[in-house]
Amino acid sequence: MNTTVATKFTDLNLIQPLLDRLKELDYKLPTPIQAQAIPSVMQGHDLIAGANTGSGKTASFALPLLQQVYELKKDKADNTSNKGNFVKGLILVPTRELAKQVSDSIKSYANHLNGAVKTVCVFGGVSINPQMLALRGGADIVVATPGRLLDLISSNAVKLDKVKTLVLDEADRMLSLGFTDEINELLALLPKSKQTLLFSATFPEQVKALTKELLKDPIEIQLQSADASSLVQRVFTVNQGQKTALLAHLIKEHQWQQALIFVNAKNGCEHLADKLSKRGVFVDVFHGDKGQGARNRVLDAFKAGEIDVLIATDIAARGLDIEKLPVVINYDLPRSPSDYMHRIGRSGRAGEVGLALSLIDHEDYHHFKVIEKKNKIRLEREEVEGFEVDQSLIPKLDKPMAKPEGTGKKKRKKKSDQTPDVWLNGTDSE
Repeated sequence: MNTTVATKFTDLNLIQPLLDRLKELDYKLPTPIQAQAIPSVMQGHDLIAGANTGSGKTASFALPLLQQVYELKKDKADNTSNKGNFVKGLILVPTRELAKQVSDSIKSYANHLNGAVKTVCVFGGVSINPQMLALRGGADIVVATPGRLLDLISSNAVKLDKVKTLVLDEADRMLSLGFTDEINELLALLPKSKQTLLFSATFPEQVKALTKELLKDPIEIQLQSADASSLVQRVFTVNQGQKTALLAHLIKEHQWQQALIFVNAKNGCEHLADKLSKRGVFVDVFHGDKGQGARNRVLDAFKAGEIDVLIATDIAARGLDIEKLPVVINYDLPRSPSDYMHRIGRSGRAGEVGLALSLIDHEDYHHFKVIEKKNKIRLEREEVEGFEVDQSLIPKLDKPMAKPEGTGKKKRKKKSDQTPDVWLNGTDSE
């Protein structure tokens, strides 16, 4: 493979309609993952691509896939075009919201292809009938959650035996235990001869072992970094039982216009929302028990800035692109260390300044050390004035540091000082 990395989109051999659209979208230069992945995909290689959230992974597979399908349709020798309910490109994602987001991006990139590429998005939680109608005559690209896709296959609405390219977005989640049966069932329906592309922000060792069975001589691109300069990570220690009070204090003091708070369970969202409302902080919740229409409305309102604080489970941790989200807060630490990176990646996207806070009491110390070790990071423990911790409960190696800048009643730094107080102010199966 050519090791020269493209510095402009025109270096990537993309067709003019795609280049014109990228110019309209103000995509000035390819990101590192785009510069390395797009040529590999267009050359037909299988690919394992790891890069931080917000680094442009969707365009890395969407653009070459669109070009491949477009050129295939222009080839009169192609006998799969508009004949039966077949699919050429299949993109599997773990959540409904990510399915819609990826599909919308693909349709946007295809704006100047004059309707030549048919993209259909399918996921659960909504009526299956419109999706069946959309798949009549087949589709060039299908973006799907596994459960709903299997439902459509069982109804003979779509066939996978003509798929030429398979993409697993958020591949580490797609290859985890929660999706194993569904993914294996889908893989059995796909042709053996196909291009397979895996994209994710993290690739744990157990997932890397599985990729050997899925891919043939893959090219591997690993650009993950725990030290994204646009994202500041901080850890605040607090006594057990005082997390909610500290959270309410931080929200009120810094008046965040948008804050995304992660908890581990659906009922935890409602419980925390109730406790915050009693402290005068009004929030909304986002989890799998909400109907799809309600989920869409909440997410759209949060993206539009109509909701200041959103409490969510990890269905919001995968791939969702919320422009200029200033702060993400781990109220509960994620159970999986890899999910830590996915959560905090909702902020500081595409070079924007972001802040990721984790609130930990003494029972969280050991688990956070595991998260640090797995992600090759080490963060100072800080405490907020008025919420000092009981020192007798803190392990010796994890003594908290001095009060952080911007959280107590200290003299504020100038705006020009790029210190952390700048940022303090400012999965479905179906």
